[in-house]
Amino acid sequence: MSTELDLSRRPAKTAETGPVNLSGLSLVKLRERMEELGIDKKKAKMRAKQISHWMHNFGVTDFDGMTNIAKDMRAKLEQNHIVARPEITEHKVSVDGTQKWLSKFGPGIEAESVFIPDVARSGALCVSSQVGCTLSCTFCHTGTQKMVRNLTAQEIVAQVLVARDTLQEWPTPSENRKLTNIVFMGMGEPLYNLDNVVEAIDTISDCEGISIGRRRITVSTAGVAPKIPELGARTNAMLAISLHATNDDLRDEIVPINKKYNLECLFDAIRSYPDLSNSKRVTFEYVMLKGVNDSLSEAVDLIKLLKGMPAKINLIPFNEWPGSPYKCSDWETIEAFAEVLNRAGLSAPIRTPRGRDIFAACGQLKSESVKKRASEALKEKLAKKEDPAG
Repeated sequence: MSTELDLSRRPAKTAETGPVNLSGLSLVKLRERMEELGIDKKKAKMRAKQISHWMHNFGVTDFDGMTNIAKDMRAKLEQNHIVARPEITEHKVSVDGTQKWLSKFGPGIEAESVFIPDVARSGALCVSSQVGCTLSCTFCHTGTQKMVRNLTAQEIVAQVLVARDTLQEWPTPSENRKLTNIVFMGMGEPLYNLDNVVEAIDTISDCEGISIGRRRITVSTAGVAPKIPELGARTNAMLAISLHATNDDLRDEIVPINKKYNLECLFDAIRSYPDLSNSKRVTFEYVMLKGVNDSLSEAVDLIKLLKGMPAKINLIPFNEWPGSPYKCSDWETIEAFAEVLNRAGLSAPIRTPRGRDIFAACGQLKSESVKKRASEALKEKLAKKEDPAG
């Protein structure tokens, strides 16, 4: 049985001493910080815009690079502030070009983000909104990780900055970008961290900073129905639904939040999402599980379920992980399922698995927060060296 816990208002623990990191902060938070330094409101707003522009458009990581800010002001900022990225515990590159970062935001606070090249207009970054997850979807590796805490808006934005650093995409390009889309499809349920997700989207979409438009930002939910219209009203982002079943009995089993918000409740909420149209369709994610949800009759049921809905279906071949209870549907089965949907006039692309070799594919993310401590791994390594039989 899953535990559905709304931690959206639980603050992240921060050190009581030490410099304040400004990198990734929203314009509102930056302005508040400037006012705390004694700068009057009008100048604080201007200063916040300057600092944000340097950090999020040019990618600078020190105050010396902020050349249109007076030296005495830069010196004042340096006394109690830094412009820093999170520690990267691990960075892996797949044979297909997919990249995965494990970012450490504090002791035991680690989250994964994944860059997938050559999708959408160019490349998409999958970001996490929580460390761990409370929903326990049975096909998802992240669901086996104990919930640690929500990520702050600053920590969500930091994942974008880290990717931009690696891609060497500073300053923000006006064209031919490598990173064009953001998807909230990493670790966690974004709608259980809605305030921070909204604030992060405001920063990511700021046209003078990172400048990724809201129509290129997609937020995926397993079905927190009451929060869906609010997400649309506050962000104007694209909506994705982690669906995976066409009836309540099966969805109760594989997406347990369905026991609280069933399909009727979920679809009522989706229909209330602002500005749905053929140009702003809902994406329905449907992971293909062998012998579970992949019959042609279920494809027909999916057509009925989505009738009248501006929709696109992403068919996702199941990505296996250690101990997973499912197998991926046969490719012929997936193609036949897609063909039924296509003949009904629905867009149903089959998502090409990416990053499987580095466990960066859909449903495979699980942070090092719950894996062996480095000290334990080192002890085991030394023990093997000392044991000739090892």
